[in-house]
This record gives sequence, structure tokens and C-alpha cells, in this order.
Amino acid sequence: MRVIVVGLGVQGKKRLAVAGREAVATVDPVNTEAQYRRIEDVPLDAYDAALVCTPDEAKIGLLTHLLANRKHLLVEKPLFADDPADLQRLKRLAEANRTVCYTAYNHRFEPHFVRMKELIVSGRLGRIYSVRMFYGNGTARLVRDSAWRDKGAGVLPDLGSHLLDTALFWFGRSSAPFNVFSANRFENRAFDHVSFGATGSPLLQMEVTLLSWRNHFYADVFAEAGSAHIQSLCKWGPSTFTVRKRKLPSGRPDEEPVTLEQPDPTWEAEYRHFKQLCATGGNNIDNDIWINDVLAGLSRRALKGMQ
Repeated sequence: MRVIVVGLGVQGKKRLAVAGREAVATVDPVNTEAQYRRIEDVPLDAYDAALVCTPDEAKIGLLTHLLANRKHLLVEKPLFADDPADLQRLKRLAEANRTVCYTAYNHRFEPHFVRMKELIVSGRLGRIYSVRMFYGNGTARLVRDSAWRDKGAGVLPDLGSHLLDTALFWFGRSSAPFNVFSANRFENRAFDHVSFGATGSPLLQMEVTLLSWRNHFYADVFAEAGSAHIQSLCKWGPSTFTVRKRKLPSGRPDEEPVTLEQPDPTWEAEYRHFKQLCATGGNNIDNDIWINDVLAGLSRRALKGMQ
């Protein structure tokens, strides 16, 4: 498969490295390392798919161009639209032209995320009561100094989209309404710390921040027959997955820990998944429509509450 990389920033360079010899061109309006300034300048017969790694504002136009020309695409999360109808149009265009429109949520390919999914599906935990998730990094100053990132709802759509997609991966779509518990601007113009969640089944409690000086992720799943826990991601390792079996009527549970110390495997795994989709068909844009709707509502409430 011949791919082009659109947007030659940090994420674009990662995608370029993974694509290797399959990458035939790069596009970026400002990076002089790129071969093309505009995607319209790339000959349509030169490539089969695109890896889109641009700021949010440019995505809808780029994706429309690619899908209209029957090009498969992987686009970096999040895929947002001020007008939800834009995402519906992309969905219809992808389906009509039988092209893949895949939004990259590479954490789905974390080994422990896969283990958590398998455990939940197995039923070993019984009824799931509540879930806590935290995603933090220390990029507040980088975001504040960025020409385009420190605005709007800030960290909420940036990292919150990861947690919503993780909940979607593990439990499916929550029908309960989501609410903002707190939204803070400790250092930045936009929110750099937000907690939010939904009081459905399971109860979801989520926290995202740009003020965690050691990058960290954790997830705690509490259930009828025990609990399951993830500490950290492979890229920040070591990453540990622990299953605890409940003792009745009470007592210290038996534990089954698995710890990994390895390079981040998600980029290559996701690229393989994307290529498989290109061969067999499939889109995940319905996930984007749901995530966009939830985050739009949360952002409105957060911004209104801080006025």
C-alpha cells in the first residue's frame, strides 16, 4: 500500500517512521522537510491512503478531499466538528465510495487495554460497579506556548477523548449523561485540569490534566467478583495489569499481576490494523460522532461554568 503523511509534526513523523517504505510523499504547509505544501498538489495516482496528522481545524476539509477521491485515511484523534452534520457527511461519503475513514486511538492496542477488554467480556468480574480513569502529562507549558493548542476547552477534548474512547472500547456506549465535576485553568488560558464522568452502569469517573509532571495513566475497574487495575502505559513503563479476586465476606484478595517493560507497541499494531481495514473494509466514524457529541456537551458546560 502506498501512503502519504499529511502534517509533518511530532505525530506525523511517528507515522512516517512506522509506514517506512510504504510512505511515498509528505505534505505540510510550513515544514520545509515535506515534499508538498498542499494535499491537492499530490498526484492522485501516486497513493492509495493518507495518514492525516494535522491540527483539528484542517481535518474536515482534508478528509473530504481524500474520501471524495476514494482514498483510504487514518486521521489522528480527535476528529471533531463544530457542526455534527460534517461528521455525518464524512460517514456517507466513506460508505458511498467504499473507503476507510479510521480515527486513530492507539491506546486500544496497549497490551493491558486488550487484557482488560478480554477480562470484562469473559464475565469473570461479574457486574461492573464503577470505573476510575486518570490520564495526565506535563505538557502545560508546551500547550500554553503553542500557536493553536491553548484554546477552547483545552485538555478536555485532547486527553478526554482518549478516556471516552477507552470506555467505549471496554463497555460500549454509555446511555447516561456526562457531567463536568471540575474544570480548572491553573497555568493555561484553556483548561489544563478537568474531571468529569457519567452516573450510569458502570459509574464512570474520569480525570485529565496537563499538570502531571510524570506522565501517567491508571484505570481501576471495581466489580462484583473482584477488580482489575492498569498502572501506566508501555511508552511510560513499566506498565502493570493486576486482577484481584474478591474474598468473602472480606479479606485481602488474591492478585494476578502482569508487568511489561517494552517499547510502545501501539503505533505499529495500529498501522497493521489500518492496512487490514483497507483490505477488508470498515470505519469507526460512529465512535467519533458519539465522542464529538459528548465532548461538545461537556465543553459547553465547562466553559459556561467558568464565565
